[in-house]
Amino acid sequence: MATDNNRFQAIISHCKEYGFIFPSSEIYDGLGAVYDYGQWGSELKKNIKDHWWKSMVQMHENIVGIDAAIFMHPTTWKASGHVDNFSDPMIDNKDSNKRYRVDHLIEAKADELEKEGQQEQSEILLKEMDTLLAANDFDGLKTLIENNKINCSVSNTCNWTDVRQFNLMFSTEFGAVSSEEEENKIYLRPETAQGIFVNFLNVQKTGRMKIPFGIAQIGKAFRNEIVARQFIFRMREFEQMEMQFFIRPGTQKQWYEHWKAERMKWHLGLGIPAEKYRFHDHVKLAHYADAACDIEYDFPIGFKEVEGIHSRTDFDLKNHQEYSKKKLQYFDNDIDPATGKPFGNYIPYVVETSIGVDRTVMMILSEAYEEQDLSTDEKKDSRVVLKFPARFAPIKLAILPLVKKDGLPEIARTIMEDCMGHFRCFYEEKDTIGKRYRRMDAIGTPFCVTVDHQSKEDNTVTIRYRDTMLQERIPIDKIREIVLKAI
Repeated sequence: MATDNNRFQAIISHCKEYGFIFPSSEIYDGLGAVYDYGQWGSELKKNIKDHWWKSMVQMHENIVGIDAAIFMHPTTWKASGHVDNFSDPMIDNKDSNKRYRVDHLIEAKADELEKEGQQEQSEILLKEMDTLLAANDFDGLKTLIENNKINCSVSNTCNWTDVRQFNLMFSTEFGAVSSEEEENKIYLRPETAQGIFVNFLNVQKTGRMKIPFGIAQIGKAFRNEIVARQFIFRMREFEQMEMQFFIRPGTQKQWYEHWKAERMKWHLGLGIPAEKYRFHDHVKLAHYADAACDIEYDFPIGFKEVEGIHSRTDFDLKNHQEYSKKKLQYFDNDIDPATGKPFGNYIPYVVETSIGVDRTVMMILSEAYEEQDLSTDEKKDSRVVLKFPARFAPIKLAILPLVKKDGLPEIARTIMEDCMGHFRCFYEEKDTIGKRYRRMDAIGTPFCVTVDHQSKEDNTVTIRYRDTMLQERIPIDKIREIVLKAI
C-alpha cells in the first residue's frame, strides 16, 4: 500500500501524463502555483461546474445565477474590508530569506508529529495556534514556532523574523496611466462574492425576487499566496462556485444550519463515503461573519477544506450602502407575527456557501484514482483506473472498431454520430483492443463499445464496463440509452 504522499505524487504524475492538468507555461519552466487544465481536465472541471449549477440554480426556484466582471471599482474592496483585513500572518527565515504563512508552517509541524505517532502533541499544537490566531497574538505565534523548534525547510534553521501581516490582493493599473496622472490602481478580485453584493438590487428588482432568495456565481479569483503549494489545492489563480442567500435579520442561525446540511447532502450525493468528510468550525471568524465552518475532505495529504459555509450578517450590503451612498435595502411586505405589521425596510442578512472548483476537481480525482494488481498465476498485469461517477467522466463512451477494415470503422462511425450530440464520445482505431481499454481506464471512461465482425451480422456490439471490466453483448440501438441512464 502506497503512503499518502506517494499516492498524492502518483495522482499529480497521472494528471500530467494523461492530459488532465499541466504546469502553466511549462516550456518556460512554469510559473509557481499556476496550472493549466488539459483536454480531459477541462472536461472534468466543466462537468463538475455544470453539476453544481444544476443542483444550486436549476433545482431551486428562488436561486438565480449571474456572471460578474473580475475587475471592480476599487472602492468595492475598501467597503468589503479586503484592503484593511485581507491579509495573512507571515514570517521570514533570516538565513534563507524564504517567507512562510505562519499557519502553514505550524500545520506542517503538526502533520510531522502525527506521522511520528504523537497525535496528542499535534492536536495541542494546532489548538494553541488557533487560540493565538484568534487573538492576533503575533509575538505568541513566533514564540510557539521557536519553542517547537520549527525550522525552515531550505536553511533548516529556526532563525525567524517577527510575524507580520501581508495583504494577499493582486493590484494592477486600469486604463492609461502617466506620471502626470493620479495612479489608477485596481485589484484582481480575491473572491467572487462582492460581484453578487454590488448587483443585489439589480437582480432583486429585475428578477422580482422575494426574500429569502439566492444569487449564485462561478468565476475566477486571485490571491497572492506567499506559500502556494500542494498542486491545485492552493493556487494563485483559482475558481469558485459561490451562492449568497439573502434572508431576514434574525433568521441567520436556522439558515446557516440549513445550508450546512444541504451542502453536506450534496457532497454525499457525489458517491463519496460520509467518513471521508467532516465539519470544522472556525475558531477565528472573518471580519464579516458571526458563524463559519468548513466542509473538509480526507485528501491523500489529510483533511483539508473544500467548501466554506459562512453567516456573513449584513456586513457586506451595509458597507456597500455606506461607501456608495446608494440604498441597498429590501421592502418586505410579509407580516411580522410579533407586531402584526409588515417587516418593512431592512438590509438583508446573508448566508454564503463557497466551494473551490479546483479543490473539488482534486477531491474527485483523489477519490477516483485506483491502482489495481490484476496479475494471475499465468501473467503479471495491472492497471490504473479513474473511477469517476459517470456524470463527471470527461469521456462517457469510447467507440472502438476491432480492426481498421472489413466495414467495422463505418459501423463505429455511425454509432459515434448517433451518440456525440448527447454526450462526449471518443473514437479510436490504433493499437490492440486491450491497450485501448487500458487508456480509457486511465482517463476514467465508464463505457467502451467494441465493434467486431459479429456486429455486421446481428447489429450487436460488446460493451465493457470500466469498474468491473465485465463485457456483454448488446444491440447497437441500446448503447445511447444505457449511457444516458448512467449519466
